[in-house]
Amino acid sequence: MKVLGWLVLALVFVDELLAAAAAAVWGHHTGGVLLAVAMPLVVVAVWWTFASPKAPRGGPVVRPVTKVVVFGLTGAGLWAAGHHGWAVAFLVFSLVVNGLAQLAQVRALVPEVRR
Repeated sequence: MKVLGWLVLALVFVDELLAAAAAAVWGHHTGGVLLAVAMPLVVVAVWWTFASPKAPRGGPVVRPVTKVVVFGLTGAGLWAAGHHGWAVAFLVFSLVVNGLAQLAQVRALVPEVRR
């Protein structure tokens, strides 16, 4: 079961990278190269600050809300950029993978981060 749990955690990381890539696509569609570079940086900064396991401003409420906002907005950005199929696939993947990450067996693999 541990192997499956670590696979889920690896897919969660892939999902975070996909969110940054989706932000780049959205940025490029909206404002060209400058936004294509800036948008993923914003996503990474928000993720690091509020949603990562060691987030300085994260918490039991802030972390999941940030995840919903980030994945929701980047999925909406893909949709707005005209990539409807990719937007739906991304959002479904995000929902499934992050849902699986909430299973007790998967959560047990990551020790609680203490400050």
